[in-house]
Amino acid sequence: MSTNREVFDQIAESWYRVRHWPLLRRELDELVARWQGGKLLNVGCAHGADFLPFRSAFELWGVDSAAGMLRQALRYSAKFEFYVNLAVADALFLPFPDNTFDRAISVATYHHIEGKHEREKSFSELRRVLRPGGEAFITVWNRRQPRFWLKSSEQQVPWRLKDKTVNRYYHLFSYGELRRLLIKTGWQIIAMSPEKSHRFPLREFSRNICVLVKK
Repeated sequence: MSTNREVFDQIAESWYRVRHWPLLRRELDELVARWQGGKLLNVGCAHGADFLPFRSAFELWGVDSAAGMLRQALRYSAKFEFYVNLAVADALFLPFPDNTFDRAISVATYHHIEGKHEREKSFSELRRVLRPGGEAFITVWNRRQPRFWLKSSEQQVPWRLKDKTVNRYYHLFSYGELRRLLIKTGWQIIAMSPEKSHRFPLREFSRNICVLVKK
């Protein structure tokens, strides 16, 4: 079975076409207004669409484990005329000194990390590279979204290419699990909520869990 890194290398070009705009634009626009600039790290930046709201006022840095995705990020940044510093790196081993960044975002990345210890280490690693008082915005898929009712928290989710279908590993979080993990790794939780497009009365059934945390 292919690793997630190998899978995202394979799907990078189709991902660029299908996921061409930020999926959580309202949330990201609010962060731009809240943070008003600084040195920003995007963990699991993929093809770079989530940089778009930040391109004017921030110094942009991005990491992704899939080199194919970063090639698409260069293409994306050229199209929208912004500069971003990119590096191939795993979320468990960020190639930066302590206290490097003012802010961080990570949209739909940490649910791809397999293993409880590895997920814990990745959250600690993100905290390490943020400056004291720095904030991070993180989103993961929710285990209780309707499509996964009565299913395991460990899932293989298909992505269809022209000639084959490949599977991406997901660990589906609950609100409680994510809260406990963030507290354990030293974060202060500012807010935890569904995506703003969620309209169901109960937040527990949202597709995404969105959390704003502070070092």
